[in-house]
Amino acid sequence: MNTRPASSPQAGSAASAVPGQFVFVLLDNFSLIAFASAIEPLRLANHVSGRELYRWRLLSETGAPVNASAGIEVAVNGPLDELPRGSTAVVCGGIDVARATTKGVLNWLRRESRKGVTMGAVCTGAYALARAGLLDGKRCTIHWENQDGFTEDFPDVELSDQIYVIDRDSMTAAGGAAAGDMMLRVVANAHGPDIAGMVADQMVYTNLRGDEDHQRLSVPARIGVRHPKLSRVIALMHENIEEPVSAARLAESVGMSTRQLERLFRRYLDRSPKRYYLELRLEKARRLLLQTDMSVINVALACGFTSPSHFSKCYRAHYKRTPYRERGVSGPGPARDEEAGDLGEADLEE
Repeated sequence: MNTRPASSPQAGSAASAVPGQFVFVLLDNFSLIAFASAIEPLRLANHVSGRELYRWRLLSETGAPVNASAGIEVAVNGPLDELPRGSTAVVCGGIDVARATTKGVLNWLRRESRKGVTMGAVCTGAYALARAGLLDGKRCTIHWENQDGFTEDFPDVELSDQIYVIDRDSMTAAGGAAAGDMMLRVVANAHGPDIAGMVADQMVYTNLRGDEDHQRLSVPARIGVRHPKLSRVIALMHENIEEPVSAARLAESVGMSTRQLERLFRRYLDRSPKRYYLELRLEKARRLLLQTDMSVINVALACGFTSPSHFSKCYRAHYKRTPYRERGVSGPGPARDEEAGDLGEADLEE
């Protein structure tokens, strides 16, 4: 399927101001839902106002069509070129954004930023802005699945868990529908809440979200259990990945005995607290292995494993492959993944 970019809507009446100029920079394997959520509010703002409030173009590094992560090929209006003064560039990222962020893209972002172009990003596009050095000392957000790797790669950037962040001359959205929330705020800031409200109605948005909203469901909603003490313990686990807290201390923090905490986890989550905690740490380890260039040893330390061999054993038992094979490279450890067995409770201790 080859999707042609929509042309800018014609003005229904004389515009009272110069239309806002947007360019969407599509990186290879970009998220289609984040891109659509970002561009549609501009089209709908023109539609509901009867005026050409916005114009836009789609660009790629070379001007060639770009594949979205869904496998859909999207045609663009041209290659990266010089933007008019007052433009806004929105980088649309997705899968494997580090590979898609080429030297040519970085040079273009830096050059246009020096000219005063406002920089935006949706989904993992914030990675490209950060690599270009355009987010140093600023607040931003990125899709929650990429937060661990982003934090390790860009310590000078203040990462937020909010669905979108607008900080001075940059704006970033976490992806998915959050891109629409951010663009509704952009429309409201430029043309008032009435226009933005009509756009939201067109998008069938029944619950507008602000930049104070967070990306992921609350712990009770995520695990399907509304038990305040269980939720608090799980939240503490998430907050203490690098230096895990003992089951006894977790139980004490919510006024329970260790045995009561064990029963609580068994009843609602069908696993022990230690097992659940280990799975959280391994999930973070997998994200770091896939999203960063950190050594396996440093990944182990960042996820609370003081012994690399124990980390490898736990990882292999859970994911049926070694941390090295996760990256597609050979490394120390058993040569056959099928040698991995299930971990017993005793194996959870280092």
